Amino acid sequence: MKLSILGARVIDPNSGLDQITDLHLEACKILAIGDAPAGFEPLQTIDATGLIAAPGLVDLNVALREPGYSRKGTIASETRAAAAGGVTSLCCPPRTKPILDTSAVAELILDRAREAGHSKVFPIGALSKGLEGEQLAELVALRDVGCVAFGNGLESFRNTRTLCRALEYAATFDLTVIFNSQDRDLADGGLAHEGPTASFLGLAGIPETAETVALARDLLLVEQSGVRAHFSQLTSARGAALIAQAQARGLKVTADVALYQLILTDEALIDFSSLYHVQPPLRTRADRNGLREAVKSGVISAISSHHQPHERDAKLAPFGATEPGISSVELLLPLAMTLVEDGLLDVPTLIARLSSGPAAALRLPAGQLSAGSPADIVLFDPAASTVAGEKWLSKGENCPFLGHCLPGAVRYTLVDGRITHTG
Repeated sequence: MKLSILGARVIDPNSGLDQITDLHLEACKILAIGDAPAGFEPLQTIDATGLIAAPGLVDLNVALREPGYSRKGTIASETRAAAAGGVTSLCCPPRTKPILDTSAVAELILDRAREAGHSKVFPIGALSKGLEGEQLAELVALRDVGCVAFGNGLESFRNTRTLCRALEYAATFDLTVIFNSQDRDLADGGLAHEGPTASFLGLAGIPETAETVALARDLLLVEQSGVRAHFSQLTSARGAALIAQAQARGLKVTADVALYQLILTDEALIDFSSLYHVQPPLRTRADRNGLREAVKSGVISAISSHHQPHERDAKLAPFGATEPGISSVELLLPLAMTLVEDGLLDVPTLIARLSSGPAAALRLPAGQLSAGSPADIVLFDPAASTVAGEKWLSKGENCPFLGHCLPGAVRYTLVDGRITHTG
């Protein structure tokens, strides 16, 4: 369909474009920016005066829960929620049931995502069979059906030698490996950041070194193997510093942070609310500030939701017996705009961390606005506000931000030039 978006402030971090102009779309692509091509007659126009047009957001970790956990979420419900948050491309982790370690599971997810049509889905394959850390999954077969990277989540490999061999194999085929660096022994049984808040509440702690010890080891293995590596869900200032040091040494490593880690600290646990139970845990104000500075400098090039929807019962038990995770993908843009409101980032930099940065980290065909690129676009009003939960689409209501008034409002989300959300 031919469509024109008129009078928007068009921001493309990839090219540095930031000006009020028009976008013209045809055949799933951006046909032109600025003047319409000769003879172009749009079938639909959007008056985008006062709106910002940006590349559709790219979220590197959205648990879709399907197959296997449909009581928590489905591909249809969670991609619809993602579109409401401005997300046009998302990666889903391999913890499904069965585990995403075979071509059949990957094809099922991709087929159902295409049927739903709300956002583009890029599966992350399991690095080891069953995420058990013993035998390598069929990485090349998974790549061939559409998996864009491979990881083991927070499940550790049984021994470092096996992990090293897996990385060397992945490097041979130029595959990207995603690390969630957390030392299994140091984190065992922990529920919150090891510090004054956990001590006051009587909760078992997870020290910062659970991240940094594992991260230091993983970075050394990346350097030895030469594998393409992305470090996901950093939680500590020292962890971000280790990434910065590795990048300064010339390692081509990238990193992301969960958006809620840039907003919340372990002090949120003071009332034992299970809505703040996440793994890895919320850490200190100093850690939050260190992560914010790493995002600002570009050491951390991607902000992700790390969306984990749960059914109501999963959060009703005593804190230690509840399931960790926050449902937040449909608030990704408004929550991220609080970083602009706080003066940490300007809008173009924020958009870069939400689109071109994550797309480049996993080499996804997304995150830019240019002639010929996919017409994946978010149109949002920076002067409006969003009341979180007023229109809730995710099956998981485990979100501590419900009821909050957040800056910015998504007005349109377009995937391949097709409107998948209006607000």
